[in-house]
This record gives sequence, C-alpha cells and structure tokens, in this order.
Amino acid sequence: MAAVEQAKNYIDGKWSWPEGAQAIRSLNPADTREVVCEAPDSPASEVARAVEAAYRAFPAWRRTPPPARAALLRRAGEILAERKEQIGRLIAREAGKPIAEGRGDVQEAIDMAELAAGEGRRLYGDTTPSELPNKMCLTLREPVGVCGLITPWNFPVAIPAWKAFHALICGNPIVLKPASDTPLCGAWFVQALVDAGIPPGVVNLVQGRGSVIGEALCNHPRVALVSITGSTETGRAVAAACGRNGKRVSLECGGKNAQIVMDDADLDLAVEGALWGAFGTSGQRCTATSRLILHEAIHDEVLRRLVARASRLRLGPGTDERTEMGPLINESQCRKVLGYIRIGREEDKATLLCGGQRAEDESLRYGWFVKPTIFADVTRPMRIFQEEIFGPVLAVIKVASLEEAVESLNDSQYGLSSSIYTRNVNQAMWAMREIEAGIVYINGPTIGAEVHLPFGGVKGTGNGHREAGRIGLDIFSEWKTVYIDYSGRLQRAQIDTESLVATTAGRKE
Repeated sequence: MAAVEQAKNYIDGKWSWPEGAQAIRSLNPADTREVVCEAPDSPASEVARAVEAAYRAFPAWRRTPPPARAALLRRAGEILAERKEQIGRLIAREAGKPIAEGRGDVQEAIDMAELAAGEGRRLYGDTTPSELPNKMCLTLREPVGVCGLITPWNFPVAIPAWKAFHALICGNPIVLKPASDTPLCGAWFVQALVDAGIPPGVVNLVQGRGSVIGEALCNHPRVALVSITGSTETGRAVAAACGRNGKRVSLECGGKNAQIVMDDADLDLAVEGALWGAFGTSGQRCTATSRLILHEAIHDEVLRRLVARASRLRLGPGTDERTEMGPLINESQCRKVLGYIRIGREEDKATLLCGGQRAEDESLRYGWFVKPTIFADVTRPMRIFQEEIFGPVLAVIKVASLEEAVESLNDSQYGLSSSIYTRNVNQAMWAMREIEAGIVYINGPTIGAEVHLPFGGVKGTGNGHREAGRIGLDIFSEWKTVYIDYSGRLQRAQIDTESLVATTAGRKE
C-alpha cells in the first residue's frame, strides 16, 4: 500500500510531527475506505511553541511596510490560482464538495488575497480638526498581536483565507487551527503562504482536536485575539474563555436562514435559488437555506417544482464532474441530520415530500450520503423550523401576507442570511428594512457572499463583528489616536475652549 500523506504542523518555519502524537485520520466522506491523510493529534504544548514563534516574529512583521506585506499576500493569491485545480480536487476528496464548489472555495481565497493586498496601500485612518489652535489630530491602525484562527471544514480554504489575509495585512502573526476533518486542505493553504515568502513565525499551523488546540489558544496569555467560525455552542464557549482571559474574540456562528417567495415572484428563479440555497454543499453552510416561506397563492406550485427538481439531484463523490450534491462530512453529522429528519417525521402536521433517508445506491454505500429532504406543512414552533440542522433538510411554511412572512423569518435565535423573491420594489424595500439579519438578498438565494462586502449576522449568529470587506480589518487592528500640538504652550482640551471662543469673538468685534 502507498504511504498515506501527512498533514503536519508548521511552526516557526518548519514542518513537523509532534513526538509521540497519535494520528487523526482524514477520510473521504464519499468513500470512507479512502484515507485522505493523517494529521497529528497535537498536544497543547504545540500551541505554546507556535504562539511563542509568532510572538517572536511579531515585532519585525508589524514594522514591515504594509505595501511590502501586501506583495507577499498578492503572491500567495497567485500561487493559489496556479494550484486552483489541484486544491479544488483535494477539497472534493477531503470535504466532499462537488468539484465546482471546490474550485469556488479556492477562488474565494484568491479573491480575498487580492482584496487584502489592496488594503496594504490603504489601511486608512482619519484626520480631524482640533478644538484648539496649532494642534493636529489623527488616527492610525495598528496590529493587535498574535491571532488564533479556528476554522471549519465546510470552507477549508476560503475561511482560513478570510481570516488569515486580513490578520496578516494588518501586521499580525497567526496560529491557524484547521478542522480535524480537513487538515490537508489547511496544510496546502499554509504551504501557499510559505511558498509566497511569508517569514518564519508569522504563519503557524497546529493540527489536532478543537477541544485541545482551541482551548490552548483561548488560554495562552500571548494570544491577543481568537477568531472562530463554528457552531453557536462552540462560539459561546470560546467567547467565555476569551472573556475570562481578557482577549478579543470574533464569532461567526450558526444560522437558520430563510427564503421568502411572494405571490408576484419569478417562480423559476425562486425555485433555482431555493434548490441551490438548501442543497448546495449538502446544506452544510452557515448561510444555507433551511427554511422556505411561501405565499399561499404560489405555495403549491413552488413545492411541486421544487420537489421535482430536488428528487432528481445527482448524488455522488465530489470528484465526479457530474455530481450535483455530495456527502455529509462525517458519521456524526450524518447521524445528526438523520435524527432531525426523524424529529420532523414525528412532529405534528409536518409532511415529508421527498428524501428523508440515506441514499440507497450501491455506489454510495460507503459514503455519508443523505437524500435532499423537504418537509411541508411546517409550523413555526417545530424544531425543524427553529434549530440549525446543517444538512440537506428544508422546512417549508405557508403564509398569507408579506408581514406574516417577515415575522416568520424573524422568529429565530439566529440572524445571518435572508432572502426575498418579489417583483414589487415597495415590498422588497420594506422587507429589507424589517428583516433581522446581517445579510439580505433580493431575488437571490441566501448563499453566495462576495469578499469585498461585510459578512456576519445578528442575534445568536455572532458577537457583532464582521468578516471580509474593508470593515473586516477592524477585528484585526487597534485604533491609535495621535494629538500633535505645535503651539509651544500648554493647551488643555475642554478647559481652554471657552477662552478660545472669547478671544475669537473679540477679534471679530
């Protein structure tokens, strides 16, 4: 048998396997007989090594001119572009995403490199007049320090890029902890940064279990910030640990996103949006469409079309160009999704229209495949309407008005993404204002973020920060306010303003 590839740690410019560490096997979720790679089950001491390396590298990196940092990130983006097909196919094997989605994952990282590199020529602060004469006021962005980045398996290259590139352009060194389901994707992402010339210690990678590596990052005194994308439960635990230790924390957590379809909507477009929103990435996105809110006038027709399309989706391994929906990521996630389907069957009134079970094809028997599942006749109190499932399960509810539709959408502990299909600009504008979500799509599905715009949600989805775009720099930078007094005398803010006004008024007289 050929040797299994290893996804090692990268600390202080060197790839290594911790002495005595056991191996965590990364399996192909479409065929669990295939071991994609082995990664070390690293102890907390590896985090300490990585953080110390990052801390030592911090002074030189923060003093590197931002345009010079930008040149390295731009080169990293070029390398990712050169390796796009290779990495996209790895994502299809290790994360199970259809190859087209794997390529899109890499493209998102390429786009983020371009965006972050552009900020190296900006990183704007502000200048403002002083209330006192012969005095200048300005603000500067400065890095926060060592940043711990905890990233998930569903976007194993894009999300590390979202966090890492913004952290790096601001002058911060990083310690990346990728998901244990996709360690090789994390390693290949870091290799692109290494090959681009990022100095040793500035980028570090520690593989292992979240309960060990994540906890160590939250508790290490030299980690200034932890940024995590994960479940709301995990995010709250991280926030509590960071709060106890006085660290900055950025949370991008769960979602229970809804698409509204009004009676005047383009139904073909709405069905396409719901299909992609609910079953793209097998529903394993924080922005996935988990709830579909249909106006009663078009309810039956939309369901008829949607069920017909969903039932024909081609399931298969992500490496097959013909595949339209891949597997779930692992056995635990498969059990969770099937458990929610069982709950949906047992809840009052809900009607299972399609799916509801694992795929029966012989060719799929070794993978974690669950058929696209649609429940109709759902009501708002039901668990399948309220709780995040993170799988190919869509709950459909019928409403009589726009007001009821938006009220139903807002009836959630989450508030990440949302969507409304309507040709009526007045309805669209009203809904845009009233919907409680960080992202609102008009005549588009709930998924498909663009990197130059802020990304994040409200309520249980996060803690108020936004990733991506220019505003994503705010997580990874501190504001420094500078006062330059060239008056040659002691001037006292607030106290001296009255005498200044009197003097100015006297001159006018």
